[in-house]
Amino acid sequence: MPTSIIPVITIDGPTASGKGTVAHRVADQLGFHYLDSGALYRLTALSALRRGTDLADEHALAKLAEHLQCSFQGGDIILSHENVTEAIRAEAVGNAASKIATFHAVRHALLGLQLGFRKAPGLVADGRDMGSVIFPHAALKVFLTASVAARAERRYKQLIAKGISANMDDLLKDLQARDERDTNRAVAPLVPPQGALVLDTSEINAEQAVAQVLAWYAAAK
Repeated sequence: MPTSIIPVITIDGPTASGKGTVAHRVADQLGFHYLDSGALYRLTALSALRRGTDLADEHALAKLAEHLQCSFQGGDIILSHENVTEAIRAEAVGNAASKIATFHAVRHALLGLQLGFRKAPGLVADGRDMGSVIFPHAALKVFLTASVAARAERRYKQLIAKGISANMDDLLKDLQARDERDTNRAVAPLVPPQGALVLDTSEINAEQAVAQVLAWYAAAK
């Protein structure tokens, strides 16, 4: 099947909006492949932190991104044969990923890797610029959003459930800072893609969000 006719569903949105959970479940329901594009930036950030790479060195970071050896296996994320599913979710890695995502060279280095996930029978891709930059002709574009308070509460519960201490005020400030950085960056800013359907998840659960996305996709076919 030519790549150009393989259906793609993009689900973009800010940190902790629920896009990862929704995208993964939609992919499972449809039997599609899944791309967590944010994980690619987190993998680059993790590699940089482990190697002691300067997070302001755009060229060095792009080289790391270009040579990432990673894969998504079920619910696990593998980096050079190591399961780093939990490691890349650390707050320090997330903050670093948000910073390096502002670099054009890093985004360009990851472009080909992201496009390579488009395989039959289809792909569900989540991130911040999937529908606006990477897959602008997707069959369905969804922009998930939620209030900062709702997103901070979700992140707090996730961290506590994993035995990681967390402070609600710090999480709120962190999310607000990330939103500011992601929305105002010069390269691929976080905005609803043209033609995207906006879904506010502040007051609905993951199952309801998945059902809505599936209904939109069925109507779009």
